[in-house]
Amino acid sequence: MFSIQVKSQDLEPRSYTNIPIDMQFMAVGYLHSEGALSPSPSVPLKDAHLKLDAAVLGYAHSFAIAGSSSKLDMSMARICMKGSADYQNEVVEADRCGYGDPNIRLTWNFYGARALERKDFAQYEEGLVIGTSLQLSLPVGTYDKNKLINAGANQWVFRPGIGMSYTAGDWQYSAMTSIRLYSDNDEFYNQTELEKQAQYTFQGHIIYSIGRGHWLSLSGNYFVGGETTKNGVDADDSQDNSRFGLTYSLAFNQHHSIKLNVSTGVITRIGNDFDTFGLVWQYAF
Repeated sequence: MFSIQVKSQDLEPRSYTNIPIDMQFMAVGYLHSEGALSPSPSVPLKDAHLKLDAAVLGYAHSFAIAGSSSKLDMSMARICMKGSADYQNEVVEADRCGYGDPNIRLTWNFYGARALERKDFAQYEEGLVIGTSLQLSLPVGTYDKNKLINAGANQWVFRPGIGMSYTAGDWQYSAMTSIRLYSDNDEFYNQTELEKQAQYTFQGHIIYSIGRGHWLSLSGNYFVGGETTKNGVDADDSQDNSRFGLTYSLAFNQHHSIKLNVSTGVITRIGNDFDTFGLVWQYAF
């Protein structure tokens, strides 16, 4: 239900699968990342050596749109960063905590996902599901224009996407694509005006169902674009990266579940050579 990854490098298995309607979900998570990463999507840092620890809180509600399942989810994070990086031959350091930009996302599975309440969901057999989503990142996180490395980005980010999943027996195959559209940041570091081009992300997942509410996912993504312009000068920092990860989910009962995920960069042009570990506890009611 929830993903606690780092901005454009996220891996999100089971984003486009059917879930019962009229349910609510609360989640609390922890994320640790270490390496050449950037907490902000506007700053693909070079020669970065950063550690990031984040506490994440999420909420989701499922409901029906035109007879098909949909959900609205929201998440926010408290992020602590420590380390250094290179920016235009200048070494910048970070040792601070702040709030990341909160995210709100609407997902609608418009094909193959009939809206069913929990009492009727046991008889549902999932096949092909196709859906669409729109995520909005709000620029209200902690941001200091005198600091290069911030928890917030000071930019609106609009992320429309489309995806599908296909279930055959104990196996599920999922693919999705999305585009991130960024507003300008007129208060970037050193009195710079920053513009960022669109970034495109493609994901694929192979999921094996071990038992009811118990599954394992092998995931990979590829994201490209996002070149920045600073005061009208191209920065030549377009990303061309890929990540690989594993997610393990276990439901203890109909209310409580946990999710573990690990990922690493496998193609690392800029800002992607890092490892991540995440743990999420979820309560459904």
